[in-house]
Amino acid sequence: MPTRMRFTTWRSLAAVAVAALTAALLTPAVADAAPRESRPVYSYENAVREAVWVDTGLDGDSDGKTDRVAADIVRPREPAQQGRKVPVIMDASPYYSCCGRGNESQLKTYDADGHVVQMPLFYDNYFVPRGYAFVGVDLAGTNRSDGCVDVGGRSDIQSAKAVVDWLNGRGKAYTTRTGSTRAKATWTNGRTGMIGKSWDGTIANGVAATGVEGLKTIVPISAISTWYDYYFSQGAPLYDSGPEWLSDYVDSPDARAKCAAVQQRLVDGAPRTGDRTPLWSERDYVKAASKVKASVFLVHGMQDLNVRMQHVGPWWDALAKNGVERKIWLSQTGHVDPFDFRRAHWVDTLHRWFDHELLGYDNGIDREPMADIERHPDQWATSKVWPPSGTAPTTLRPAEGAQEGVGTLGLRRGTGTETFTDDAQLSETDWAARTDTPTPGKTGFTTGPLTKDLRLSGSSKVTVTATPTTSTAHLSAVLVDLGPDTIRDYAAAGEGITTLTERTCWGASTTGDSACFKETRAKTAAVDYTVISRGWADLGNYASDVKGVPLTPGKAYTITLDLGATDHVVPAGHRLALIVAGTDKDLIDPPSTRPTLTVDLSRTSARVPFVGGTVAFARATTGSAPAVPEAAFLDGVTQPRGTLRVPGSGR
Repeated sequence: MPTRMRFTTWRSLAAVAVAALTAALLTPAVADAAPRESRPVYSYENAVREAVWVDTGLDGDSDGKTDRVAADIVRPREPAQQGRKVPVIMDASPYYSCCGRGNESQLKTYDADGHVVQMPLFYDNYFVPRGYAFVGVDLAGTNRSDGCVDVGGRSDIQSAKAVVDWLNGRGKAYTTRTGSTRAKATWTNGRTGMIGKSWDGTIANGVAATGVEGLKTIVPISAISTWYDYYFSQGAPLYDSGPEWLSDYVDSPDARAKCAAVQQRLVDGAPRTGDRTPLWSERDYVKAASKVKASVFLVHGMQDLNVRMQHVGPWWDALAKNGVERKIWLSQTGHVDPFDFRRAHWVDTLHRWFDHELLGYDNGIDREPMADIERHPDQWATSKVWPPSGTAPTTLRPAEGAQEGVGTLGLRRGTGTETFTDDAQLSETDWAARTDTPTPGKTGFTTGPLTKDLRLSGSSKVTVTATPTTSTAHLSAVLVDLGPDTIRDYAAAGEGITTLTERTCWGASTTGDSACFKETRAKTAAVDYTVISRGWADLGNYASDVKGVPLTPGKAYTITLDLGATDHVVPAGHRLALIVAGTDKDLIDPPSTRPTLTVDLSRTSARVPFVGGTVAFARATTGSAPAVPEAAFLDGVTQPRGTLRVPGSGR
């Protein structure tokens, strides 16, 4: 069903309900007008706080009983008293007891009756007074839920889907974890929106990919779209560990005692070979994008090296292919929540999004630009659609230059070869800092100084033909903007933000749950270059995305690396560089051998999505421009910190 038709249908079906809500939610002065914004007219202090345990229908911990997951609920008391039902905002998380949510690592807290006192983050404080219920779900195997964590698999997704089903009258829930007294969701109209950062947002992606009825929108922040790409990149392993480490990290003590069999299945199903096993197929939400009925408001940091931008491009493109209503924010940060890099605008936009999607208000947000992109710290631009109309891939080709290992990048096919030796102690920052200097660990290619600004928007691909000297080899490809700039320091501890002591308040507070959070400001760095996109692969996966094979030393192989999506403007006077190297320290693990690779330049290229396509690139590289002085060493951010194995606990 076309998107606009979907909204029209909702408005038609809900016309009576919206009219009934108008008098209660708006002041008498504007009661005759159609509502455009929900108002904080309900008491947060007197809100209903309750817990239910929803039956998932699974027995993950093999104790002979179906698992029940805990759902803590905060909802306004007045609508139910008046016979009216409310929509739901839901965050399903493994972090409510083990690790904390948000920049201040908040945990759920409870009173003596087991009712939630503090719900992490601002969602309940802000939205409950505005006529929404908030539901915080403990994933199976965490906090007060039964079952086992299976890291994005059936148990994780069913943990949240079962709650959506219950909210829509299709599932069973109980007032206690072990009792038989049923709980009914008579207070909700079933219209549910899921939100969450990292693992939480990943669950939202996965539940949407089931096509469950009643889930109207999701807001995935820094979220995973396929779990294989969290642990591997085209066969190249990350983290030196598999999903069993992560499940053990968040499992409740009860789950650790019961879930040894699930842990072993994670070990057996996710070998460190990088092969795509059935375990990974089960955790691939992109392939199920055709089932998505919910709208999607996606937020991601373009310098997120935890949940990398490879999770954005394929998911976004698959949603677009299937006509899903979409909106996107792309920041310069790493793994950071928009509440901590654009707070006031984020709260306002999220409010309007939920009002539109869950209350059916015609507030115009669906007619605004699809994309917000951070160009410089705290400076944002918009695009009507994303990627913009007129964006087209352009094939760039590396060629030999005056110095060995330092070549050119343009539209003409090059000849000859370049050679480098994998050095697992070097990273993308080492390579980029010495782009213009011959070094044994990389080979680099640059345009001349641009005469016009050149915008990249979307996902790039780099095809490399290389001959290894050993039976294993890993490759990295990096696109770099060479030129001075001030950017968010995504490699620092705050990943682009500094947390302050001052607090601002977003919603109502109680004694046990404050709506006031520490403010932040941009953490910036003055740099001579900016890495704008990157990708990695095991050359042994040259013939298959499913299974890698040993290489024959001395034989040439061709592989195409998928780089993370981005949206970046290379200014006039700057240069665009392509670097091809081996192990990217702390971003992929090294191969079992240390190869030297010879790159065939005539069979190596990059497909880069430029706004304006090949014509825009040709214009930007024609004529002369003031050159940025070249130096033997360029300053950038510090080497990115060792990669995290936990997607999103804390900040």
